[in-house]
Amino acid sequence: MTLRQAQGPRQAQGPLLTGRGLTRRYTNPGRAPFAPKTFTTALDDADIDVREGTAVGVIGESGSGKSTLVRLLLGLDSPTAGTVTFDGKDVDAAASARSLHWLRRQTGIVFQDPYASLDPRMSIGRIVGEPLWALGIDGDRRARVREVLEDVGLEADMAERYPHEFSGGQRQRIALARALVHRPRLLVGDEPLSALDVTVRAQILELISDLRARDGLTLLMVSHDIGVVQNLCDEVIVMKDGRIVEEGPTEKVLLQPQVAYTRRLLASIPVIHAD
Repeated sequence: MTLRQAQGPRQAQGPLLTGRGLTRRYTNPGRAPFAPKTFTTALDDADIDVREGTAVGVIGESGSGKSTLVRLLLGLDSPTAGTVTFDGKDVDAAASARSLHWLRRQTGIVFQDPYASLDPRMSIGRIVGEPLWALGIDGDRRARVREVLEDVGLEADMAERYPHEFSGGQRQRIALARALVHRPRLLVGDEPLSALDVTVRAQILELISDLRARDGLTLLMVSHDIGVVQNLCDEVIVMKDGRIVEEGPTEKVLLQPQVAYTRRLLASIPVIHAD
C-alpha cells in the first residue's frame, strides 16, 4: 500500500499526553559567595493536552519555552513543579532510563539539525535501527529498517552507507526514519524543518503529513515557521516568556487571534507583494 492509498488519521480521542502546572526554573550560575540564589524561569505553570490522533503546533519566539516544554513532556528533563502523564500513566523524568522504556517505546522525536543528530561513525542501518535494539523490540530488525527507509522515500540499500554521503534533506528523512522505526504513537518534531531549504522543507512536510495519515500518528510540532503549523496542525499553542498565552484550533488562532502578542507574531511574518 502506498502512502497515497492510505486512510486518513484516526478520529481525535481523549488526551494521549497531558501536562499540568509545568514549571522549570534554573539556578543562575556565578553568584557571589553567601549571596542568595537567583533563578531563571524557562517555563511557568503550563497546561497542555495533546489528544490522540491530532496534530498540535507550538509557536513563539526564540526563548519562549517551546523546547523546554517538549523536554518535560518527553521525560528528558524534570519539572521544578507540575506533572506529565502519557496515556494516563505518570512520567517520572527522575526515574532510571530503563524504567522509562515504556515511554520511549510510545514516542519518537526529530530534532532541528539533520546532521548533528546522526552519529557520523555509524551506518544508516545502525542509526535507524538503534531504537529497536535499545528498547529490546523483537522481530526482524534489519527488515524493519529497510521497510522504514522506503517509507520515508529512501532506498533500502542505503542502510549500508554513512551520513556524510547524504544531502541535508536526505539526512532529515533518515532522522525521521529513526523516529518512526519502532512504530510510536506520538511523533514530536523540535524545529525539524528549519535547517532545510524551501523545496526540501515542502517535501518533508508532505511526507510527515502522509505518514501521519497512513499510521494515525499523533503529532506535536515545535516550529518558528507559522506556515508549517498552519498546513500541518489541527491545534496551535502560542508561547511567550515561558507561558502559554493563547491556544485553540489552528484556523481560529491564526486567523482571529485574541491576544496582542499573537497578532504581533503573525504581523512579523514577511510578505512579498507583487507589483
